[in-house]
Amino acid sequence: MRISVLFGGASEERDVSIASATQVIAALRSRGHEVLAVDTAFGALSTTDERRVLTESVAVAPPTGTQLKALPSTSATLRLPAAIGDSDVVFLALHGGSGEDGRIQALLELAGLRYTGSGPLGSGLAMDKDVAKTLLRAAGVDTPDWLLAPTDADRIAQTVGFPVVVKPTAQGSTVGLSVVREADGLKSAIEHASQYGTVMIEKFVRGRELTVGVLDGHPLAIGEIMLPPDRAFSYEDKYQPFAVREQFPADVPVDVAEAARAAAVQAHEALRLDGYSRSDFRLDDDGRLWIIETNSLPGLTSTSLLPQSAAASGITYEELCERICRLAGPGSRGSSRS
Repeated sequence: MRISVLFGGASEERDVSIASATQVIAALRSRGHEVLAVDTAFGALSTTDERRVLTESVAVAPPTGTQLKALPSTSATLRLPAAIGDSDVVFLALHGGSGEDGRIQALLELAGLRYTGSGPLGSGLAMDKDVAKTLLRAAGVDTPDWLLAPTDADRIAQTVGFPVVVKPTAQGSTVGLSVVREADGLKSAIEHASQYGTVMIEKFVRGRELTVGVLDGHPLAIGEIMLPPDRAFSYEDKYQPFAVREQFPADVPVDVAEAARAAAVQAHEALRLDGYSRSDFRLDDDGRLWIIETNSLPGLTSTSLLPQSAAASGITYEELCERICRLAGPGSRGSSRS
């Protein structure tokens, strides 16, 4: 197949996207596909450009606003070469911003191109954590209580209760996220998160961090991020080698594993997602599962959580990338592509 891999862009998850694309491109080429690498901030990359731009490493912190503004394209504009029109499939290795919120998906729909992942509606629903949690709760999936800013400490204490997680409603990779244990830390956490848009204040669930991938409507193996129960999974934890240990499959009771796998599929369907996704959970001290969020375009480095979930299900990284391509469809495919 002729495959255009779109990545990079100008979101705070630019570095993560580049790391995903670096390994996706290598995997697809190893399977004999013709791959065009496209950084949506710069356009199509030459072989020389690929050697300069593509890397598997991710910095300790996400790129700053100043660094992103220095790019030739911003999150509101794209540099897409005409050559992607000749692609059999457009592989979206984008994370955050216009690459994950449905805007690029809508553009590809209008162009009549097949692309990987979910359609515009599902992408937008999953990206907005407030909307997603509302839909998940309506579907009967347990998710922690939350409020949106502006609000005050008294209301939070009465309705949600401390500690809380303060985070942007439309960011991934825990960008802008803080755990606030007492009211006096609330103001600075909200100010920090508000740099990235609307802010959510969500009840922090003490417990184990679990994750489940979904591929073609079927759940993959459950995994666990081995964190202390009072910690959140940080940006540095996710992308720095050996920062935390991740175990696939997770050592949890069979009923917990099956409940998490069923909830991941339920979330995938409730948010009208296509192709693949990954849902993250907390298992509290009483053994109750709480879904935190569902990612429509989860990270795809070989050590990311979705590929590990697939590997524990007997699917190699190269096979996973190719299966994602095979699941790509035209604008008419799937409940979110109508």
